[in-house]
Amino acid sequence: MYLVAIAWGYVALMMAAAEALSPQGTLFGAFVTLMLYGVLPLGLLMYILGTPGRKRRRQADELAAQRDAGSHPAPRSAEGLAAEREEA
Repeated sequence: MYLVAIAWGYVALMMAAAEALSPQGTLFGAFVTLMLYGVLPLGLLMYILGTPGRKRRRQADELAAQRDAGSHPAPRSAEGLAAEREEA
């Protein structure tokens, strides 16, 4: 998945560079090219393709939370802690 994203980003970057360095091109055109052909589609693609992984991670976290629900020890008192120092 990451190889396709890196390749897509590289092609979009090269398209933007060609737009910026072209005699008829502008920096604004290069920026728009980079955003509309690179960043926005890549972000959407990575979000969609990452959905199954996020779902598995959320389910694993919920399962771990259910297992740990009753196994936490009760909070202890302040035994063993140094007493507060009083001003004399």
